[in-house]
Amino acid sequence: FTDTDQVQSQLSFVVVVAIDFGTTSSGYAYAFTKEPECIHTMRRWEGGDPGVSNQKTPTTILLTPDRKFHSFGYAARDFYHDLDPSESKQWLYLEKFKMKLHTTANLSIDTDLHAANGKRVKALDIFAYALAFFKEQALKELSDQTGSEFDNNDVRWVITVPAIWKMPAKQFMREAAYKSGLVSHENPEQLIIALEPEAASIYCRKLRLHQMVDLGTQSSQNGFNPPDNIGSGMTQAKEHVRRNRQSRTFLVENVIGELWSELEEGDRYVVVDCGGGTVDLTVHQIRLPEGHLKELYKASGGPYGSIGIDYEFEKLLCKIFGQDFIDQFKVKRPAAWVDLMIAFESRKRAAAPDRTNPLNINLPFSFIDYYKKFRGHSVEHALRKSNVDFVKWSSQGMLRMSPDAMNSLFKPTIDHIIQHLTELFEKPEVSDIKFLFLVGGFAESPLLQHAVQNMLQGRSRIIIPHDVGLTILKGAVLFGLDPSVIKVRRSPLTYGVGVLNRFVEGKHPQEKLLVKDGTRWCTDVFDTFIAADQSVALGEMVKRSYTPAKPSQQVIVIHVYCSEKESVGFISESGVRKCGTLRLDVSGTESTAPRREIQTLMQFGDTEIRAMAVDVSTGRTVKSSIDFLSH
Repeated sequence: FTDTDQVQSQLSFVVVVAIDFGTTSSGYAYAFTKEPECIHTMRRWEGGDPGVSNQKTPTTILLTPDRKFHSFGYAARDFYHDLDPSESKQWLYLEKFKMKLHTTANLSIDTDLHAANGKRVKALDIFAYALAFFKEQALKELSDQTGSEFDNNDVRWVITVPAIWKMPAKQFMREAAYKSGLVSHENPEQLIIALEPEAASIYCRKLRLHQMVDLGTQSSQNGFNPPDNIGSGMTQAKEHVRRNRQSRTFLVENVIGELWSELEEGDRYVVVDCGGGTVDLTVHQIRLPEGHLKELYKASGGPYGSIGIDYEFEKLLCKIFGQDFIDQFKVKRPAAWVDLMIAFESRKRAAAPDRTNPLNINLPFSFIDYYKKFRGHSVEHALRKSNVDFVKWSSQGMLRMSPDAMNSLFKPTIDHIIQHLTELFEKPEVSDIKFLFLVGGFAESPLLQHAVQNMLQGRSRIIIPHDVGLTILKGAVLFGLDPSVIKVRRSPLTYGVGVLNRFVEGKHPQEKLLVKDGTRWCTDVFDTFIAADQSVALGEMVKRSYTPAKPSQQVIVIHVYCSEKESVGFISESGVRKCGTLRLDVSGTESTAPRREIQTLMQFGDTEIRAMAVDVSTGRTVKSSIDFLSH
């Protein structure tokens, strides 16, 4: 890929469609290449939840008992909910499954997921079904918009993933896209993998002042809000959004927004993307006048998304009713469990630092009923007997939680985020941060906003875009229109291969000595392609030459190793692991040259690692691939 290729390949697409495949909710948005400043977010979906207003749909999927795709989103949830309990045991319902790609250590094409009824399904199938669903929805909407059948070849697809995801998870997404028919193996560049906080950053640098809430401007003298008005800016913002909700088209002004009249060349900002599953932090520096971005510190974060609060709630229920009962209830009454979590979700959104009145959570009838059968005494009795202070039974058949009880469910997750932010701000590269952008669905939480304000103590201005849940989606569309906007990234890991070097006495350890035909070699030497946190420009290549061991060799297979450490001497060191395979297909390139040299070019400056190779003697391209998924 040279820069001109990029421009060429863009011109062939009529539209860019970005899919934000989230842990808790998902959606898509698009823009036509002829009107790049006009971003359309997807049509209103069927269904919807009380207290949850946005264009996205829950990331839930339902398969029939014979494992065929049935429905996605609210439709899947409602259908599953209406099934008779005897039937619903046979159906396969999945939610919050995206996190599995982050948490599975040796992710492979064959990784399994568990449906609500405990049955196993192939993760690849589920992800492919979900992407196929979005493909169909988006193409339908585009066909309606343009008045004729829209051709998938005219679409450049963008899928967003967390920046802290490792290469196997990114590649897994790409494999799922191939399987779903979104794009074909022959046309890999029709799909771009975008990093969520990067997309948010691209969008945020175009914000105008009326499109965001600046937590700083409403603050008191001591640098953070008095508790009583922390929500007021957000309330006004919600009003503004409510009035404009009818329009699903967002104009991104081409002039750099008013916020940027305050941004000078070289200014730095942090994007904190707080989603359902992960929290992702990116540090960018802006280069004017084009607004190009440069990453200053490798992406960091962790599994500190808002589903952590759901787990805490589940732990609380286990404490009150017993782990044995909850485990049993989830499998035996899966639809009622989903109901309970939906009820919790809407109360979770009502939590705020200044709240004084309790939060009531409806317990489904079948929970109360099943508990009595299971234990022989009532839910009310369990609550009285458990020594969980802040949770009471209300006469209307609800769990009544004090605000403190709710806040304590948030605490572990928010503490993780604050600790991570504190550590990030201590890094020398992360000084003089002008703005902190808080994005992602979890950024709407007043508890989280309050905690971030307390931690920063006025060191940076905290900016929250209005449509905080759609920020990533819109930024991903902008990224698809111009992927070259991020000029410099930092490598998250050190990558390299094992090589033999001439043995040097005194420098190399004796146990690495290998004598071959009278020559002394040192084995296991780590040849570094790129080091962790090293700056790498877009399009920059790492060049290496490899020679087939035997003239007749058809394929060269080279193991790629990686490490979190910046400097690695040997592949045998602790913390170094085999993470991928570079394959060079040298069949059919037999040449008369005595020594065939295959020059390999690897690119680390993009959102995915790529490799290409050339046979030096003939100048012919050699088919090459770099694979990070263990097959």
